[in-house]
Formats: sequence, C-alpha cells, structure tokens
Amino acid sequence: MAAAYIWRPEKTYYMILKKKSPTFILLFAGVIFVMLVLGSCGNVSGNRISIVCSEDNDLFVTIKKNRIPCKQYDDLFEAVAEAKEGTGIMILADGYPEKTTAIDPAFLKMADEKKLRVYVEYPSWLPGLTAGQPGSTNLERVVVTTGSIPGLEKMEILSIHGCHYVPFDVQDPLLAVGKVAGYDRAVYGMDDTDNSPILFMLPDAEVMVSSTKLSQFITARYAPKSSVQALLAYILQFVGGKPAHQYSLDWNPDVRPSYSCEEKLPDDAARIAVTRGIDWHTTAGMLLSKDGWEEYKLLWNLDDSNMHTTVPSVNNAAPPPLAAPGDGSYGVLEGIASEVHLDGSQPVRWWLRSDSNGESSLAFALRGLMDGDTGSSLIAGNLLDWLYFNSGLFQNDPELDNYGLLFWAPGNAQALYQDNDIKAILGCMGTSAILNTDRWDEVLVKNILGNFRTTGINGFRGRRIENPDLMRDGWQSYLKRNTILFQPHYEAWTWASYLWLYDKTKWEPLLKKTEKAVEMMMNAYPDGWRWTNGIQQERGRMLLPLAWLIRVDDKPEYRKWLSLLADDIERCQDQSGAIREELGALDKGDYVPSVSNESYGTNEAPLIQENGDPVSDLLYTCNFTFLGLHEAYAATGDEQFRRMADKLADFLIRIQVRSEKHSGVDGGWFRAFDYTQWDYLGSNADSGWGAWSIETGWTQAWIPSVLAMREMNINLWDITAKSQVSKKFNSIRGEMIPDNLMKHLQAF
Repeated sequence: MAAAYIWRPEKTYYMILKKKSPTFILLFAGVIFVMLVLGSCGNVSGNRISIVCSEDNDLFVTIKKNRIPCKQYDDLFEAVAEAKEGTGIMILADGYPEKTTAIDPAFLKMADEKKLRVYVEYPSWLPGLTAGQPGSTNLERVVVTTGSIPGLEKMEILSIHGCHYVPFDVQDPLLAVGKVAGYDRAVYGMDDTDNSPILFMLPDAEVMVSSTKLSQFITARYAPKSSVQALLAYILQFVGGKPAHQYSLDWNPDVRPSYSCEEKLPDDAARIAVTRGIDWHTTAGMLLSKDGWEEYKLLWNLDDSNMHTTVPSVNNAAPPPLAAPGDGSYGVLEGIASEVHLDGSQPVRWWLRSDSNGESSLAFALRGLMDGDTGSSLIAGNLLDWLYFNSGLFQNDPELDNYGLLFWAPGNAQALYQDNDIKAILGCMGTSAILNTDRWDEVLVKNILGNFRTTGINGFRGRRIENPDLMRDGWQSYLKRNTILFQPHYEAWTWASYLWLYDKTKWEPLLKKTEKAVEMMMNAYPDGWRWTNGIQQERGRMLLPLAWLIRVDDKPEYRKWLSLLADDIERCQDQSGAIREELGALDKGDYVPSVSNESYGTNEAPLIQENGDPVSDLLYTCNFTFLGLHEAYAATGDEQFRRMADKLADFLIRIQVRSEKHSGVDGGWFRAFDYTQWDYLGSNADSGWGAWSIETGWTQAWIPSVLAMREMNINLWDITAKSQVSKKFNSIRGEMIPDNLMKHLQAF
C-alpha cells in the first residue's frame, strides 16, 4: 500500500481512477492544491531566496505574504552555507541608519564560489570601492538613471523618505540621489547637481548594491507604490533568477486613501469623513492645552516682551505636543509638516495661526450642529474666544492704526494679511450663527471694517500690509491709495465679507467698492490675472464673491462671470472629481515651478512642473473651490455647480487619509494627490507647505465644513442670514471710518 502513495505525475491519475479509493481521491486533490499554491508563488525547486534580516523587515514580511519561497536568517555565514549553488541571497540593513552593514570579504568569496546572486543594502565596505561617510537627504530625491528597469522610466523620481546613504564612486548607477526639479521626472537631468549612486552593480561580480535601505518601503512610506513595486520586482528578479512577474509584490500601505477610485461609497461616507476630519484635530495633538501653550512659548522663546513681534526664525517643524490635547482654549496649531521620517511619522508645524483658528471654529461648530456633539460646539466657541479675546492677536485699540486687524501668530505678528483675516472672519460669522450668539458680533464688525478702511479707492487692498508701515503711514493713507491687484488669492474672499456685511447693514460703500473691484478683476480675466501657486486656485477663490454678489445684486453679468470661471475649472476636472492643478503664464506667477535644479526647494512653489501633471492641490485649490461651488449652487440653482461639487465631494471623501499606524495623519487631507496613480504625490519643492503637509483651517476645516453643510442641506449665506451685527455697526463704523472721510469711499 505504501508504494501506492509515491508521487509519480505520469501514473497518479491512472492509479486513482483504477482504485477509485476516497483516500486516493483526497490525496490527488491535496497534491493538486499544493502544486497550485507553489506555482502561484513562483516556486522552482532549489530557487528559494535566502534573506539575512530581522523578522520584521518590510521586504521579508511582504515576500512571505506574497508566498515567494524564501528563508530568513540571522547569521550571514549560515545563510551562505545553506544556500544552493546558483541561487540568491539578500543582506538587508537591519542597523539602518545608525549602523552600516558589515560585509566580510570571506562571505563574498564564498558567494562567488557558489555562484550566488547577492543583493546588499547600506554596506560599510565594498571591494575595489571607497566608501564615504554616510549622508542623508534634505531636498534631494532618488532618480532612476537607467532605462533598463521594466516599469520605470529614465529620470523618473522616487520618494525614498528619510533617505540615508553611503557615498560610493560608481559609474552608471541604476538609481542616484540628488537635488532635482520636477514633479515625477528630473526635468533638468542630473548633470549639474551633486549626486550619489543609490543602486548599482558591483563591477565584475554578481552583486547588486543599494547604498540605502530600499527594504524599508512600507515603514518609511516610499512612493509611488507602483514604481516601488517595479523596483522591487527588478531586484528580486536579479536575486531569484526568474522572470519579474514571479516577484510581483503587493501590500497595504500604512498611509493610504480611505477608498479606491472605483469602490462604492457607504451611504454615510460624507458624515464619516466629517467626523474623522474633526477628530483628527485631537488625535494629531493640534488643540493645545495650557501645558501645550507653555511648550509653544518654550519652542519660540516667547514671553510678554516679544509675544507680538517677529522673533528670530527657528525650525517650526517639531514633534507633536507632549501635553494632552486641549479644548480650544489655547488655540489650534497650524498642522503637519511635509517631511516624512524613517518611521513614517511627520512633524508638526508649530504656529498658532489666526486664520486657522477662525476656520477651525466653523468646522467644529458644524460638526456639533450635524451630530449634536456638544464637545465640538464648546471647542468652536473656545477657539473664537482665544483668537479674539485671549491671544492678543486681535488689535482692539481704537487709537492705533491697526485697529480691527489680526496679527498672523504669536511670535510672527508683523505681516497683516487680508487673506488670513477673511478666513477667520468667515469662520466667526458662521460659528456665531450656529451657536446662536452675538458674543463676537462687535469684533466681527471691527475685523471686517479694519480691512475695509485699509482698502484702496478701487476696492483692492494688495497682498499684505506690514504693521510697521501701517503704524508709520496711518490707515487713511491706504484708504486713499490707487491699489490694483488682479489676484483673487489675496482679494476675492475679502470682497465676500464686504458683501455679507452690506447685506446685514445696507451701507452702500461696502457694495459699491466691491462691485467696482469685481468688475475690474473679471474684465482682466484671464490674461491680466496674476497667480500665486497656480491659476486654478485663483479661479476657485473668485467663485465665492461672485456667488454672494448675486445674492445682493443679481445681474446677468455676474452669472456670466461665474459660469465662465466654472467652465474653465470643469475643463480640468477629472472623471474622479479631482481638479487638475494648472499654471498660468509664467511671467504672471508669484511662485513658479523650479527653473533649475538649484532653485528647487528655495521658495514657495506649485505641486506641478508643467500643465498636464495629474495632481490636485487640496491646500490652495480644491478646498476653496469646494466652498465656492457650494455657495454658487445655493445662490443660483445652476446644475453645473451642483454637478461639479458632487464630483469633488466624492473625490475628497475617497482620498481622506486612512492610517491605523499614524494617528497624526489619520483623517487628514494631504496637500497633493495624483489621481492617475491614486497616491499622495506632488513636487515637494514648496519650502513651507509641501506635498505631504496637512493644513489646519485651510484644508482641514473647509473640506469637513462643506461636507457637513451638504449633509444638512444648508449653506453659509443662509446660516448667517439672521445675524444681528447691524445693531453694532453704526457706532463702530463711525468710530473706525468717520463721516469726514466718506468722500474717499465714493470712487465708484
């Protein structure tokens, strides 16, 4: 009987049929199953890959999960001793980055004698080559320098986060690291920038060398995933000696979109996104407690003497607060910096921005209204109290020329941005209405009029006002200026606040000056417009004032302008709902793409290098456009705005960050998203707000706010319709803009 169980492929089927035994039938089925399993793993007898590494190494774990035959070793010489001739061995960098990988010459000799194919990471020594002292990347990125890797193009850029590498003098590497400009391609090549090999073949040997740790691809969040897959398949093909398709790896990234682009969304997906987006503020440690405020002061070396000056610049990217999160009484931090560390974590941007605090108050208030969450409502009110009453950022001295304006942040107080003020103002007007209180009506009116009285005769205020200049020249000098700036990023939403206050007070200068400015702006579109990080954001910013202008003075021309901008935006809206970022004429841009490798990372910058790069910007475009489309549909009932907003909402819900491992980003929205690769990607050239940044307020408030309003079928204009700010207006207006200066408001 025993002989009957011997596996002989040519005879087995016959034996089973002949005996017709259940035992044999089960045996046959089991053997076939094993064959299928092993075949799906690419198994070939004697072709197992030996891997010297820790058992938790990303590559080893992934190889096992993908059922590729391998064996893990702790000892290098044990691995080479057991390896069959002609097979492959991988020595992965367990000590990275503190300790390089020691390579014994005796090992290389044994490997050569057994004709082993060797892959080694982060080596301290290689025969015939001089190893330099390990370095690390700052602005440098990894570039594919060959056309021989299937699935990767020459000059393609890989995001190898937190890259440490051992310099070697090698000609013609497969990958190299250097400071290069471009979105996903090194558009200016690498000839003019210092670079060092990352992946190369050891001359005259079957040894592939990575001067960094490529096997840390999950933990350190290497991207894009598809390119990393192609790279790993190439390495495994060399080591394993079989076709690349047998080494196709898949894994679940630690940080990923909440949904794929195709899967059906749950019925409550929007509500879930709002909740997670608001909860992020707490889980990421953004809400400061009293102890957190003390950490802030210590970081910036602040005390009562310098709180509202601009202190010497320090690195504001630091670990999250040690203290437990607060309840909004000490404000909310700016967000998450774009830097990704070796462990996949990201530092926090330690600023208490005035605009972010005002915007976040609205998001918390809307979550409280949507869910009946009293804790969120409490935080909403506390944030406004901190901003206007307790932070010292709101300038409330009627004797000073900065009366009614907001400083940027404690420790950075000298720049007075109208664009920042208006986002706080919008948050304040919405939160006041939702909480049904007049608590902030007085400061709200002062904040709007503080900006209005420093707006020139044409309705333009300019990019910003420096506080020392304002205190020297006086606010009346700005009221009388002939300022013109065709750049909605700075001007447009401020006009929206003027229209809102006009609706509540019927004070004609608010309307007339805004109408004049809007007409000038739209008559200059598109060729006369300047742009900040892209032309798309300028279009998106202009939607809100046009929508609210229709609310107070509905004219066909305003509807035509609104449709014109929406048409141009929709032409760049992907079927996924993503809005593709777009550049305007380069001579009209404040922050243009890098013009050389040297200029990369030296200033603020777009996420794209050229038009057509498939990237959405959630910091400057999608977020603000989302509100604009929402309010435009509410004002007009035009189905185009609803259609565009629906698609954009779907996209934003899908790409919200999901991470069980990194609570600091779970529930957030990164600035950049490549909708073709469905991955968080973009040029990281922006010196302050790169591709993987998460901005409190700008992004993390407006997206949940609009999603919440959509859930409740409400809009910001109608929410605030019953505001009683008119009761405070006349006395405040008379104090801030006396009647004898009214002539300067009659330029219309």
